[in-house]
Amino acid sequence: MTKQVYLPDDIPAVGKNILTDAGLEVIVGSGRERQTMKNEGAQASAVLIGTQPFDGDMMDSMPNLKVIARNGVGYDAVDVDAATKRGIYVVNTPKALSGSVAETAVSELLAISKNLYQNATAIHEDNWHYRKAHPGRDIAGKTVGILGFGRIGQQVAKKLSGFDVKIIAYDPFAKSTDNVDIVGRETIFKTADYVMVHLPAIPETIHSIGAKEFKMMKHDAYLINMARGAIIVESELVSALKNEDIGGAALDVFEEEPLPVTNPLVGLDNVLLTPHIASNTVETKARMAIDATRDIVRVLQGEKPEAAVNQLN
Repeated sequence: MTKQVYLPDDIPAVGKNILTDAGLEVIVGSGRERQTMKNEGAQASAVLIGTQPFDGDMMDSMPNLKVIARNGVGYDAVDVDAATKRGIYVVNTPKALSGSVAETAVSELLAISKNLYQNATAIHEDNWHYRKAHPGRDIAGKTVGILGFGRIGQQVAKKLSGFDVKIIAYDPFAKSTDNVDIVGRETIFKTADYVMVHLPAIPETIHSIGAKEFKMMKHDAYLINMARGAIIVESELVSALKNEDIGGAALDVFEEEPLPVTNPLVGLDNVLLTPHIASNTVETKARMAIDATRDIVRVLQGEKPEAAVNQLN
């Protein structure tokens, strides 16, 4: 019987071709709704998911499952322990999106520095003179603090290297480089003009940035989060923004996604909100599809995957 690979969301053709060329049957689903996934993936030997939750109950609805591939880096939505207990590999695509996420992070830093969104909106509202009361600021001479100096954090530093900024980073596993000083965590919040979050969502980092950290920050400093919404205590960020404890924020990720229009963040003038687009490029989607499907093929052919999150006996 031909093994099935279930795709709740469609992926670029290059990825599907890798699967079909390996003799696998590709099932393109109709969305991420929980029961829909259970029904459509019931016979699947592999599944390729995005950020939707995937727990033991979901795994049990797919008794043939051998590998859960995550189309991205973070795998906090997958119950890895449950997968390991069931003999299921969890894989991700850590090499595919670092450059793209870093580009988006730097873009958002520039956007909040120059008030790009607000100024663009003002033109559509026939308010050419908005700019007079809302000048931007240069980033040259400023300090950028990077929380998490892994692949993405390092790419951010590389892309910022030509902007004449001082770059500092916090990461217990990293060492200083020619243009980046590794410093203590509190130093990031106390001295950076821009605090950029590139941390994994793990128990140690969930809700690790809140009122205490915002009080450390400069009143005109900005927080930029491209990692996971759960790392920030969102209600305390809202308070810090409303009270102007910090200058503003640029957020691409949220505790609840899609972000409800009723969320208090939506009504704030000093925040830039984007809908989890950091890796949403044509090129990155293709790279993720290639890396994820190649590991699916490896597992279903009895080989070890290259980007395994867990280890099986």
